[in-house]
Amino acid sequence: MSKIPYTGKTPGARQPQQPVSADPLAPATFSTEHPLLEDPDALATRLVESEDFLRRNKNVLLGLLAVVVLAIVGAFGFYTWRSSQDSKAQAAMFQAVNYWEADSLKKAMKGDGQYVGLESVANEYSGTKAGNLANFYAGVAALKEGQYKAAADYLEDFSSDDLLVQARAYALLGDANLEQNKYKEAAEFYNKAANHNANEQFSPGYLLKEATALELAKDYAGALKAYDRIVTEYPASFEVNEARQYKARAEALSGK
Repeated sequence: MSKIPYTGKTPGARQPQQPVSADPLAPATFSTEHPLLEDPDALATRLVESEDFLRRNKNVLLGLLAVVVLAIVGAFGFYTWRSSQDSKAQAAMFQAVNYWEADSLKKAMKGDGQYVGLESVANEYSGTKAGNLANFYAGVAALKEGQYKAAADYLEDFSSDDLLVQARAYALLGDANLEQNKYKEAAEFYNKAANHNANEQFSPGYLLKEATALELAKDYAGALKAYDRIVTEYPASFEVNEARQYKARAEALSGK
């Protein structure tokens, strides 16, 4: 077993000895580890130097202090303003969401003259949580109304930390692009939806939509890959039988 070498801090280690003067009448001498504590003159000199530094750099130091204070005050003010804006946005969109749920989509989007609609909330309160959510509601409403370009614009401005909701938004973007005959773009969004927190409940349906969009784009090889993913990765899904059937069709169209 190896021995731990002794150091100056090891218990039991031999401590260095102070040198002993040959003259017994000479005053004892010790090394001064903290000269400022031992020497009042040195401490006074250091204080004078510090005061001189502060005097010479007073304007710079005050400027730095002002910047720090302004940054803190500004951050707090922005947070307070942002919170108040979000509260206003939530109150403003309350009636619009009620119209949306009742399928009164025009009132939901434009308002009813007394209450503002989702369009106003999304535009006036962009950057708030409520404004972000208004983009999702407005995107779905525009999609139902056949306003596919507007739907895509709203949904592209939406983002969510909820993985399932974000995947749904990607799929809706796929629908909006598909309706505009942008098949490749639609397939890309369906693919993002399928891979965003991939799961057996929703991913097979998104993959089926991706394959359909790729077939419309005449990308049969890509469609076959999407069908294969459903068959191999989600064999217990409801979409697996359709995937097998459509895969055979895609193979025939591709000449395989």
